[in-house]
Amino acid sequence: MPDGFHEEDVLGKAYDGRLMRRLLSYLRPYRKTVVFALIAIFFYGILQAVPPYLLKIEVDRYLDPTHRNPIPAFLSRFLSPHPLIGIGQLAFLFFLPTVLLTFALQFAQTYAMQMVGQKVMYDLRKQIFGHLQRLEMSYFDRNPVGRLVTRVTTDVDVLNDLFASGVVAIFGDFFTLLSIVGVMLVLSWKLALLTFTVLPLIVLVTAAFRKAVRESYRRIRIAIARINTYLQEHLTGMSVVQLFNHEEKSFEEFDQINRSHMEAYKDSIMAYGLFYPAVEFLGVLAIAIILYYGGGMALRGMLTVGTAIAFIQYSQRFFRPIQDLSDKYNILQSAMASSERIFRLLDTPVAITDPPHPKLLSDPQGHVEFRQVSFAYRDQHRVVENVSFTIEPGETVAVVGHTGAGKTTLTSLLLRFYDIQEGEILFDGEKLSELRLHDLRRNFAVVLQDPFLFSGTIASNIRLGTKTITDEQVRAAARRVNILDFIESLPHGFNEPVRERGSTLSTGQKQLLSFARALAHNPRILILDEATSSVDPETESQIREGLRGLLENRTSLIIAHRLSTIQNASKIIVMHKGRVREIGTHQELLARRGIYYKLYQLQYKDQEITVDRESASVVAAALEADPEPQGAGG
Repeated sequence: MPDGFHEEDVLGKAYDGRLMRRLLSYLRPYRKTVVFALIAIFFYGILQAVPPYLLKIEVDRYLDPTHRNPIPAFLSRFLSPHPLIGIGQLAFLFFLPTVLLTFALQFAQTYAMQMVGQKVMYDLRKQIFGHLQRLEMSYFDRNPVGRLVTRVTTDVDVLNDLFASGVVAIFGDFFTLLSIVGVMLVLSWKLALLTFTVLPLIVLVTAAFRKAVRESYRRIRIAIARINTYLQEHLTGMSVVQLFNHEEKSFEEFDQINRSHMEAYKDSIMAYGLFYPAVEFLGVLAIAIILYYGGGMALRGMLTVGTAIAFIQYSQRFFRPIQDLSDKYNILQSAMASSERIFRLLDTPVAITDPPHPKLLSDPQGHVEFRQVSFAYRDQHRVVENVSFTIEPGETVAVVGHTGAGKTTLTSLLLRFYDIQEGEILFDGEKLSELRLHDLRRNFAVVLQDPFLFSGTIASNIRLGTKTITDEQVRAAARRVNILDFIESLPHGFNEPVRERGSTLSTGQKQLLSFARALAHNPRILILDEATSSVDPETESQIREGLRGLLENRTSLIIAHRLSTIQNASKIIVMHKGRVREIGTHQELLARRGIYYKLYQLQYKDQEITVDRESASVVAAALEADPEPQGAGG
């Protein structure tokens, strides 16, 4: 089984007191509503015993010609001795109000608990999302996005079932059973005990059902997790699937996963299909016992006919909550598994936090210093080792190096997405760990190689929720990165809808919007991480022209592979295998003939080869058009 499904595989206990107490704590803000629902469900359970008892009175008092049994004193005041009048009074004065009150109580508790369930879901999802936002980047490196989405959606929905139709409903079934058993024992304890002889069989059938459903439920969850993961992966990479004609193979793989889900559900259907008829059969068996023994007792005068008929009604009502309790068992088991996964996420400690007594940045200047910094994402494999350099306010610093040299890691450490293992990073002379994360990060704006846009509009993606950025500032930022003309050409301008991840825009357009976003926030330090790699040379030239004014009096850190984009940098830092190898200006590094010189030679050597090949093609075409050189015949 692939990694990532082990959490879905474990169902946990059917009931865990520790988890249940923690779950019930979410009901505390709504305890008045829960108490109201409990009161409603209590009286609802009591009223379930009333209709059969009223039928008993009707039969014993008015419909049994051989006996006119006395009725309770509190009813004799309201019921006429005349059969037709008395039956009408029973129907309209007692039975109808009982039914209406039962309806009202059931509606009240259902509505109340559904509302509580929705509010608890709201609170839980808000808490989970807030916790996810505080977790460090290393957590998301270890955990697939699909699994985290499942925690916020599917697992919370399962808990809604517990609160809305599980916890209180279990009390309702319990009260119903208790009231029915109590009335049956009062009416005839002998016949009641005979009726209860089928209970051991009920217990055996229910135990077998729970075991079968538990196993099928485990397989269903695994299959659903696989389906979600497979769909997410292949829908995202559909262009690759179609490009390599992989549709048929992908379909076969999905068919196997989908079939395992269907087979698991078929086993669940079989379990339910056998359980409910089995309970119905045992219920009919109980009725047969009542008819045989209760009828004999009635003939011998030991029992009234109305009591025997009431017992039949009670036996039918008695087995219905037992069936419901089996469903509640599955809800409870699912809720325990989901709550364990949710609380495991919520209990994940936030490693990168604000200090207890943070230092304030009253007037940030943008001075950055790395002092012998070392960092490893996992184990002891360091991607940055003993790195030291300084970025002065207003200075434009470029970082270059081969892929995997640790360039992007430096920006992640500077923004404190990860905490360093050794050394110090200072911002305006203060350690990053002594600053509030909000105070630190609001001084930065980052433009990445792979720009990320959110669903919304062009304007909302530039503003990104910062209300202090005016429409004019948004427009000015778009103008400075030369994307204003494109935005104004759209049907809705800045209000043009942007779909998920900006799917309707080209990569270059998304990158220009990322530039506009960075400019609109007017950061103290601008970080460009391969930011112009996805735009054409003409657009790149326009962006550099627009950024020239912005970079004045502003600290900037540029990570680049194309050395032509950073030749005017104040300082160039050359990284190699996680270490700083060279620092200097473009001319100084070329004169040193070190790693930077070799990188420069490699890039321009490729360009020279391309130019030579183009020249050769032009010469060959000219020779084909005119094979004889001019002046050859002279």
